[in-house]
Amino acid sequence: MIIEIILRIIGALVLGYGGWQLGILADQSLTSFDLSRYLIGFGIAGGIIGFLVTPYLVLRPAEWLRQKTHQMSLQDIIAAVIGLVVGLIIGALLAWPLSFLPSFLGRLLPALGAVFFSYLGIIIMEAKGRELFELVGRPLSGGGQGKAGRKGDYVILDTSAIIDGRIADISQTGFISGTMLIPRFVLNELQHIADSPDVLRRNRGRRGLDMLNKLQKESKTPIQISEVDEPKVADVDSKLVQVAKTLHASIITNDFNLNRIAGLQGVKVLNINELANAVKSVVLPGEELTVRIIQEGKELGQGVSYLDDGTMVVVENGRRYIGSDMDVVVTRVLQTVAGRMIFAHPKASD
Repeated sequence: MIIEIILRIIGALVLGYGGWQLGILADQSLTSFDLSRYLIGFGIAGGIIGFLVTPYLVLRPAEWLRQKTHQMSLQDIIAAVIGLVVGLIIGALLAWPLSFLPSFLGRLLPALGAVFFSYLGIIIMEAKGRELFELVGRPLSGGGQGKAGRKGDYVILDTSAIIDGRIADISQTGFISGTMLIPRFVLNELQHIADSPDVLRRNRGRRGLDMLNKLQKESKTPIQISEVDEPKVADVDSKLVQVAKTLHASIITNDFNLNRIAGLQGVKVLNINELANAVKSVVLPGEELTVRIIQEGKELGQGVSYLDDGTMVVVENGRRYIGSDMDVVVTRVLQTVAGRMIFAHPKASD
C-alpha cells in the first residue's frame, strides 16, 4: 500500500512536469491565450492523470511479469533473454539507416524498430527455444543435481514410481542409463499427498519422500530436480507426457493409465511392474520346489506359498501342511495381469 502511494506521488510529479512542458509548447504555438492557463491547466491535468494511472502502468505489469516468470521454466527464461538481446541488436543495426529518414520518421522509426524486433525475438525464441537447445545438444531443464545431458538422456520419474520404492533399489544396480529427472510439479504432488488428511494417502506420500531421499543419497544413476514445466497443462500425467516428448525422454511409472496415455502419444514407458515380472524366476512344469505353506487357498484343500521374488505358489492338497516346509512338483504356470502364478502338488513319497 505504501509503495503504491509513493508510486502515485512520483507519477503525479512526473506527468505534472510533462504537462507543464506541454503547456509551454502550447503557449509558443498559440499566443492568443494566457501563459498561466496552459501551465496550470496542463500541469494539474498531468498530475491527476499520473496519480490515478501510475499503479496500473507499473504495479500491475510488474505483478503480471512476476507471475509469468514464476510459471516459466529456466529454459524458457533463457530463451526469452536471448531473443530480447538478438532483437535489440537487429534494432540497433537498423537504427542508423532509419535515422536518415525525414525528421519525424527518423526519430520515431528507430525506437519502434527496437521495440518490434525485441518483441519478435522473444516470441520466436519462446516458441522455438527448446528445439534450438536440443539442436546444439544441451537441453536445459532448470536447477538441480547432475549435469545436463543430450537429447534422450533423461528418464522421468512419476509419483507412483517414487512411492513404490523399488526404483531406489533398481537405481543402485546401474541398469538405468542417463539421468533420472524429477520435475518440480511431481515433487509438489508428492508433498500434497504427504499433507493429505487421509491417513493412508498421507503415509504413501511420506513413504515417497523417504524414497526420494534414499534415491538422492544412494543412487548410482544421477538424479536431477528440474523446474521444467508445461504451465498450460493442468493434469500432472499430461504434463509428464508433454515434458517427455519435449526432452525425448522415457517415463518410469507404475500407473496403468499413464502407461497407456504415454504409449498412445509415442512416449517410451518403463514400467516397474513389467520389469519385476520379467526378472522373476523361470519355473517349468515338472520342476521340483521346496516351499513353506503359509495360508490356505481359495479352493478346498489348497495351500499357498510364495517364492523369494513374490511369485504365488498354489499347492493342491497343501492346506494341512500350513506352517511346514514341503517338496512340491510344478504342474502349470499361469501368467496374469497381476503377475505369475505357479500351481503345484505335493511330491510323492519314494
